[in-house]
Amino acid sequence: MQLSEQEIIRREKLNKLVEMGINAFPAEEYTVTDTTESIKQDFAESKQVKIAGRLMSRRIQGKASFAELQDSTGRIQVYFNRDEICIGEDKTLYNDVYKHLLDIGDIIGIEGELFTTQVGEKTVLVKNFTLLTKALRPLPQAKTDENGVVHDGFTDPELRYRQRYVDLTVNPNVKEIFVKRTKLFNAMRTFFNEAGYFEVETPILQSIPGGAAARPFITHHNALDIPLYLRIANELYLKRLIVGGFDGVYEFSKNFRNEGMDRTHNPEFTAMEIYVAYKDYNWMMDFTEKLLEFCATSVNGSSESVFGEHKISWKAPYPRVSMTEAILKYTGFDITGKSEQELFDFAKSIGIDVNETMGKGKLIDEIFGEKCEGNFIQPTFITDYPIEMSPLTKKHRSKEGLTERFELMVCGKEIANAYSELNDPIDQRERFEEQLKLAEKGDDEAGQFIDEDFLRALEYGMPPTSGLGIGMDRLIMFLTNNPSIQEVLFFPQMKPEKTVPQIELGEDEHLILDILKSGEQIALAEVKTLSKLSGKKWDKAAKTLTKGGLVKVEKVDENVLMKLV
Repeated sequence: MQLSEQEIIRREKLNKLVEMGINAFPAEEYTVTDTTESIKQDFAESKQVKIAGRLMSRRIQGKASFAELQDSTGRIQVYFNRDEICIGEDKTLYNDVYKHLLDIGDIIGIEGELFTTQVGEKTVLVKNFTLLTKALRPLPQAKTDENGVVHDGFTDPELRYRQRYVDLTVNPNVKEIFVKRTKLFNAMRTFFNEAGYFEVETPILQSIPGGAAARPFITHHNALDIPLYLRIANELYLKRLIVGGFDGVYEFSKNFRNEGMDRTHNPEFTAMEIYVAYKDYNWMMDFTEKLLEFCATSVNGSSESVFGEHKISWKAPYPRVSMTEAILKYTGFDITGKSEQELFDFAKSIGIDVNETMGKGKLIDEIFGEKCEGNFIQPTFITDYPIEMSPLTKKHRSKEGLTERFELMVCGKEIANAYSELNDPIDQRERFEEQLKLAEKGDDEAGQFIDEDFLRALEYGMPPTSGLGIGMDRLIMFLTNNPSIQEVLFFPQMKPEKTVPQIELGEDEHLILDILKSGEQIALAEVKTLSKLSGKKWDKAAKTLTKGGLVKVEKVDENVLMKLV
């Protein structure tokens, strides 16, 4: 493993701590009685406290030092005074351990009492401290110049998503996104539970991937010697439970779709699906708008949220527009009664990329997606989808060729999908067979299996039912003003990390690293002068360090600077 200069120094400090008999990774419990938040909320002069967290900054001035401690609730100033910590003659704990062997990022426990500084800062006077974990890698340290411009912040998206643990530590605002995510799940559970519905769990590994049109991930079960699929949806299992006698069931499910990745799609995502017996899609629209108003208020304290340049109102009721009306309004084309060829020709004529594998449903979906979706900013129900687009949906009770389905659009994106569920097993079998024909035609997202067990369940009788699915990741994006799904997932899927090449460091490279040991940016010319290396040796050593990713050279204004990475 190639270590940076700072990592080497930290390991040297760890060795010194061990030599002093100090365990840098103690096993025993450290009892915490307070948090930074509780201290600020219930502050009292001279109150005794015991807290733990990361050392995030410090200013050492001889025998005294102000520092910042960060725990799960925030940051607080702490004051280290040598004579308060080291009562007797032995000043080792302050002079050696605190001043020279601790680093930013180390996790420590502090016992002390509260006081207010002359400038009014609530502060902990440290009476004793305990090293709980030595951090062997330095945290990114952002710096603010005299103009208020922040430099060297941990802002690179790829690094932030890949090293979320660092992101959460140094960018406190990120944590709030995930706090709100949990509030959303809790609010939705509360809404469903108070309505009398039952939370369940259904299989993630499935012998037949069903319930949606998507390409699955495939694996293999060795003991049974059969292929298995990571679920693309949990719909068909939840409907089995309605057949079994539950009046209302819901599940927050991890789904997996082996498809493209972009700012609104991750191959692993969280969906909520709920099914309620003796209801239809009209009832479900009323239910959905009340649910989302409740969730928005629970998460943000308001039925409004901001997304980009838009202020979204989640307050019920929402407009209801049929898909046929939407396409007619934004393209001038009436899809009613049109053949597959007519739909194909029209899509081509308005510049939509279509191909011969697409059936009527896919063609209509492409037309709507390209020309209509982006126009719906405020929450809007798009209703009455053509039957070709909805293989699990009941036929419309009064409109030929349509189904009782809606999708909820917000800021041009779908966040919810719902039906009056198809409970006629004969009709359902025919729809499955139509999907098979599309798959054979080349549509790799069409259903490629007929779930005979699900059809058998329907033959036992499923009551009239309405179901709703909500993309939880996308919903929290809208509630926290994040345009990228990666921002609302703790650990989004990433490309494999590039491995850092192993490099051999000689005396010249170590000499340059020693000069840069402070971690500050130094003028390139000054580093070269201090190294006293010949031009040829300097060029070789500097090139080795920059190509190896150990140092960085950058131009700031008119100055060329070098620093440790």
